[in-house]
Amino acid sequence: MDSEKKKHLKPGEIGHLSDLKRGQKCIVLDMHNENKALRRRLLDMGITKGVQIRIKKIAPLGDPIDIEIRDYELCIRKAEMREIDIKVVE
Repeated sequence: MDSEKKKHLKPGEIGHLSDLKRGQKCIVLDMHNENKALRRRLLDMGITKGVQIRIKKIAPLGDPIDIEIRDYELCIRKAEMREIDIKVVE
């Protein structure tokens, strides 16, 4: 378990939404969901290519995570965040 160090991205780097820490901002590059219903739900909530997301709060046990997107807040599970490719803005 110690070998699985938490990876945090720096501005300009590409990774998954789940790699960000509190306060970081990113732009969505792509989603790669196997579950079509989940993909549709994420799209309906405003998570689309090019949208800016900021990590607002992280629950004490790390899941769920509160994000700010399109002037509203949304809680999303870490497993869903791993399927969203991003580029860090700040």
